[in-house]
Amino acid sequence: MSKKLKFKSAVMFALLMSTSGLVEASDINTTSESLQLAPEATNTEVKGRFWDLPYLEKAFINSAPEDRKDGITVGKLDLDNTTKAGIIDFAKAIAENKYGQYDSILISHKGKLVFESYYHRGRVNLPHDQASAAKAYTSLLLGRAIQLGYLSMADLHKPLVHFLKELDTEQLVKGAENITLHKVLTMRSGLRINQEKAGELSKRHSQLSSTVANRVHGQGLVQELLVHSKPITPASQSFVYGNYNPTLVMQVIAAVVPGNVDKFIENELLDKLGITDYRWMTAISGLPEAGWRVSLTSRDMVKLAKLVSNNGKWQGEQLISAVYLDKATQKLTKPVSDWIPEHYSYGYFWYQTDVVIHDKSYSTHIAWGGGGQRLIIVNELDLTIVVTGHDAEDKIFEQIDPVNNSV
Repeated sequence: MSKKLKFKSAVMFALLMSTSGLVEASDINTTSESLQLAPEATNTEVKGRFWDLPYLEKAFINSAPEDRKDGITVGKLDLDNTTKAGIIDFAKAIAENKYGQYDSILISHKGKLVFESYYHRGRVNLPHDQASAAKAYTSLLLGRAIQLGYLSMADLHKPLVHFLKELDTEQLVKGAENITLHKVLTMRSGLRINQEKAGELSKRHSQLSSTVANRVHGQGLVQELLVHSKPITPASQSFVYGNYNPTLVMQVIAAVVPGNVDKFIENELLDKLGITDYRWMTAISGLPEAGWRVSLTSRDMVKLAKLVSNNGKWQGEQLISAVYLDKATQKLTKPVSDWIPEHYSYGYFWYQTDVVIHDKSYSTHIAWGGGGQRLIIVNELDLTIVVTGHDAEDKIFEQIDPVNNSV
């Protein structure tokens, strides 16, 4: 059995245990202590480079997570001995680098966090790089803007340039008006930028000349993309994964919400969830990044997963438009790329697949970032799994069996 299949089996353990009722008593511990406190980073470590953080001397594996008064309800794990042993054996194997370099695995079931584990560079209070999982969060921000009435579902099918009033539309590439939010959210904007220009736009702000920095500020970045792209055609509007698409979404959000978009993110999403320990970097446009360079703690990832599993509602308040979220997590297009499993589909920056357990198929939604970042949501089982890592090869990508390979 390959390493990937072994990891898939471990995720299947989580899925299986959710079908047999897992909340309440447990005795799984890696130490003799009944109350375990998750490892924390020092203030210096939090402010420092992730890559300078030392590995934990011992993995932290807890089936009765601590109530940290952070807005997360906790429970305890209750499994049969065989499944219990499988989960613990897998956790220990992660600590021994048998499946790659992963930093945390958290499992929530029926609204309760019931399994929490940290390895290597994982710390309970340390924001972890989300890589491209940030794209899914940008999608949620758009859903928040819709819920507040700044956009409508009908707006998703209007020309994107309609919302960006600072563009010089006379200079734009032919077909630019065919780019809509719907197309962008499904990675089908049709943008095709040559390597030289793409290399220039991939630099950090500090690396840009003052001339270029001024030119790409604000909506100037969109102007740059829509001037230097090849023509937008039906053929070009096929699935091509990248960061230009979420960048366009963030530009629209910034254009339609009142005030500063950074404050919108903080006040209308993060603060609502009690997320205070995070990093959200700034793009060369001066706007928040939309496709990467966001860091969150694993527990705060659990909150975002819960928000999605609750149809956009948090503590009784509808934060994300339920209509939008339903659309965002549908199978809207096939993500044609050699690194994406064939059984995956794509919505609005969210992946979908189906997994079969005991001959029953369960729809699964995934926010995915390179290095091993995952939010895995199975609504029918009221189950969420969060994974973080720093594995260069991301060996655990095939973590959920396709429908034709039942457990």
